Amino acid sequence: MKLGNKEHLMKSLEMDSRIDGRKKLNFRDVSVEYGVYKNAEGSSRVKIGGTEVIAGIKMEVRPPYPDSPDKGTIMVGAELTPLASPEFELGPPGIKAIELARVVDRGIRESEMIDFKKLCIKEGESAWVISIDIIPMNDEGNLFDAAALAALAAVKDAVFPKLDGEKIDYTTKTKTKLPIKTEPISVTVLRVGKNFIVDPLNNEEECADARLTVATAADGTIHAMQKGEVGVLTLDEIK
Repeated sequence: MKLGNKEHLMKSLEMDSRIDGRKKLNFRDVSVEYGVYKNAEGSSRVKIGGTEVIAGIKMEVRPPYPDSPDKGTIMVGAELTPLASPEFELGPPGIKAIELARVVDRGIRESEMIDFKKLCIKEGESAWVISIDIIPMNDEGNLFDAAALAALAAVKDAVFPKLDGEKIDYTTKTKTKLPIKTEPISVTVLRVGKNFIVDPLNNEEECADARLTVATAADGTIHAMQKGEVGVLTLDEIK
């Protein structure tokens, strides 16, 4: 069945047409909502076509890492549940969830979206840790881009809770936003045969030979790249 689907898709792509009528480089409709959960320090809901992802921010204070005593940090986690797709199972994070979290983390971290030095409270003793939780609600393809956009929106929405000495008052939110320096946008491209497509559907993802997710800033600067699937990509193809 997969081989038959791939042959059919490749024939359609040769005519710059896809299963849902889009051209190879067309996205589905994208929507972003901010502040969807009151108990989080920041939250968002992103929809790309029928794919829906929510992201939430929680903050805590911890000792900084020994190799970066003057910086805070981020932690990104993803949970793939059967609510989003029958392909997902309950239990500890699997390979897909781990990869999804890592790709999102890399785009934020390598772009230096958040000024980690401004998360330091007292050098060598305490700093803010920003936890970003990603939960797909419905998977109809392209979770990588939807999750990255949801994480970005949640970070933009987030405000610090009140800090009283070393104790955090989560019931009281300040008006202080996270120190954001840039806003990286991730776009995932699939290679199917000799064709390249963006914003893939599930059945298009199943036909992929190779996948590349690229996080860029508004000025075009490339901050992070993550390859997936077993197929190769030449330098010319990447360019």
